[in-house]
Amino acid sequence: MLQQPQQYSNDLARLPTKPVDRIIEPLARFLRVEAASGVLLLFVTCIALALANSPFANAFLSLWQTPFGFTLGPFEMNYSLRYWINEGLMTIFFFVVGLEVKRELVLGELRDLRTASLPIIAAVGGMVIPASLYLAGQLGQPGERGWGIPMATDIAFVVGCLAVLGTRVPPGLRIVLLSLAIADDIGAILVIAIGYTSHLNLTALLLGLLGLGVVRGLTRLGVRSVPIYCTVGVLIWLMFHTSGVHATIAGVILGLLAPAHGWISAGRLDAIVQQFATYIQGERWNNEGKDRGALRAIEVAARETLSPLERLETALHPWVSFVIMPLFALANAGISINVMDFREPVAVAVMVGLGVGKPVGIVSFSWLAVRLGIAKLPEGVNWSILTAGGILAGIGFTMALFIAGLALEGMLLNAAKVGILSGSALCAVIGSLLLLWLLPKPVSSVRRTVTETSGL
Repeated sequence: MLQQPQQYSNDLARLPTKPVDRIIEPLARFLRVEAASGVLLLFVTCIALALANSPFANAFLSLWQTPFGFTLGPFEMNYSLRYWINEGLMTIFFFVVGLEVKRELVLGELRDLRTASLPIIAAVGGMVIPASLYLAGQLGQPGERGWGIPMATDIAFVVGCLAVLGTRVPPGLRIVLLSLAIADDIGAILVIAIGYTSHLNLTALLLGLLGLGVVRGLTRLGVRSVPIYCTVGVLIWLMFHTSGVHATIAGVILGLLAPAHGWISAGRLDAIVQQFATYIQGERWNNEGKDRGALRAIEVAARETLSPLERLETALHPWVSFVIMPLFALANAGISINVMDFREPVAVAVMVGLGVGKPVGIVSFSWLAVRLGIAKLPEGVNWSILTAGGILAGIGFTMALFIAGLALEGMLLNAAKVGILSGSALCAVIGSLLLLWLLPKPVSSVRRTVTETSGL
């Protein structure tokens, strides 16, 4: 007769604590704060700007030009430290973007076309109008290639602004803005892949695509080894880097290939755990041989209940938000600012694209979609609130700086960065203040209690 599972105390059911947990747990709580990434990014950007306009400017700016690389026979890769951050580390950033896009398309708001129609159409307007306004001022000019700069919305800063406003933000506006930012990222990825490919090595590109096919085949076969995927991923990155298609695109595609569903169902995990619980209370348990195999089965089942997409996103997101993006900001946001820089045509075009083009494009395309019956405004969102959210979407930091580095150089690049930083700052301040004014003020708990009691 089988014994009933033994009841354990709550303390015994937890993993034992370690002294280092006293340090890690407060840090982990900070990393889970929604606005933490945006706050850190803003702090690092201010440091970069301060150093670039200080007596230490030459040393700070030359640091990112430090050569770094390796030589392996005839194969050589020697680039500046900034290049490795922008081309190497940012591939991981784009990989996580690919994971986020896949999650939204399969499990999130973008999976239902009816629900996704508003943010997708708004995102199209938020890309077409800013690019058009930029080109209106730069067509035929040296800065013409920067048309893609004002097209993307920075999720980290938008989330930070929304988190500061707290529960006053209607869920519908939050969903629209975050889904819009994801759709923006898709557009920015296409812009990078199509608009900023200078040359094309078809042999290397075909080898890179073959590597992607290998990854797809490995996932279909059920291969779960992370080192294997990392090795293939590095080779794919090298092929894309050689092909002329920007190497970060490889990161996006690899993210999109990640399986979005777990290998082990919750029901199967429960059955395995119950079987193990019965087995461990029997006389056969001696922690050797097959017993260790049973433990490993529990470990695999627990891990594989979560999808690879969820595990990768959970593991990489803190590194991207709190290491890679701040490093990117430190290496790229440090510019020497002169008052005359704000009058540069490229800077003005970027500011107009972000500050005017974004809200005009988002609101006008949304109005057209609602008018045609394709979409409807979410509950709690009116046109005034959507306009304020559209201004907030004009915060175009990370992706805008990235595209600027691909499109421009020298003084033009410096002017574009001035436009990005000043335009994004204005959009953040104006958008947040407008939402603060338009959104209903939170009702205090005392007033709510009195109201509910009185029946009013």
